[in-house]
Amino acid sequence: MISVLEKSPTLHWLGRQLFNRDDPAAFFDPLLERINPMWVRQYTPARVKAIYNETADTKTFVLAPAGRWKGFAAGQHVNIGIDVDGVRRNRTFSLSSSPIQWRADGTVTLTIKRLPGGLVTNWMHDHLEPGAVIGLGEAFGDFQIPDPQEPALYIAGGSGITPVLSQLETMAASDYRAPVTLLYFVRTQADVIAAEKLHALASRWPAVTLKVFATSDTHPPQFLSEQHLDEVPGIAARRCYLCGPKGLMDLANDLLYRRGIGEDRIHSTFFSAPTANLDTESLGGAVHFQRSNLDVSSEGDAVLLDIAEVAKLSPRYGCRMGICHQCSCRKTSGTVINRLTGKASGPGEETIQLCVSVPSGPVSVEL
Repeated sequence: MISVLEKSPTLHWLGRQLFNRDDPAAFFDPLLERINPMWVRQYTPARVKAIYNETADTKTFVLAPAGRWKGFAAGQHVNIGIDVDGVRRNRTFSLSSSPIQWRADGTVTLTIKRLPGGLVTNWMHDHLEPGAVIGLGEAFGDFQIPDPQEPALYIAGGSGITPVLSQLETMAASDYRAPVTLLYFVRTQADVIAAEKLHALASRWPAVTLKVFATSDTHPPQFLSEQHLDEVPGIAARRCYLCGPKGLMDLANDLLYRRGIGEDRIHSTFFSAPTANLDTESLGGAVHFQRSNLDVSSEGDAVLLDIAEVAKLSPRYGCRMGICHQCSCRKTSGTVINRLTGKASGPGEETIQLCVSVPSGPVSVEL
């Protein structure tokens, strides 16, 4: 019997292109994207419905994901994919809206600050317009509202308010009655993100106490201190949530630990991955990428994801911070050091995250 593919040279070529791929969507998506970008399958398309300014350097993007998107919990992140000058770029952002909004009208928001030298954030601010379609990954992260209800303290800085906004709006809508305090630190009053929304929450939700501190508007600057925590009633019983620049996070952790608040009651979400102090003299080594049959060498604390990309490989990744696990890969031999914790892996086969794994001697991975 002669198949249809064998009778038609065009269909035969098409079949070979399709069935030689691990993911048929990778073949069909460029075709579907030309017809309707909301039909692509490799990621969930999300159309930009509106864009509005929060501050001079921060914008909120209102997105409508395709119907197959699975939704999110307040405080979670998403990876987005955007073509910048013909190159697909992936970045991780916190959702700033409540899941209640998504269930009501099918939209979500990302509130994004322009970063000095930021490739993707600056492109979004300068070029992304309503009507455009970007890629949206499924939500992830365990920075989530206390369940059952208990007193909570939020300490946020700058654009670290974004996942906090999602949580506070959700808590207010669900009749959260335990006391909630937000200490929000910004450079100046003009840098308060979602000021109108925050004050509206404070006016209609009796359980919340909102305190905004503009560090540069006072002399000396008003950074987080013991005095701020002294003014939080019943702080020892609070579940604590931190999001902001590393300096604020480190200071908040230190002050809370001094008050006997255990690590299990402090929840953090990061702008960038915290790193352990590593002994760089013991790091680096020969790396063998098995599937690609490629051998490269590395020095210092370079992670396997960076090493692979320098070698012109294109491994899958998402947050590049060790959160989303999209870059998980099988290590078949050798030892790697986790850049976040400083802990060494075993020498045999195991699943590792490329974005936080630093070779310590020869390493072989399935890539």
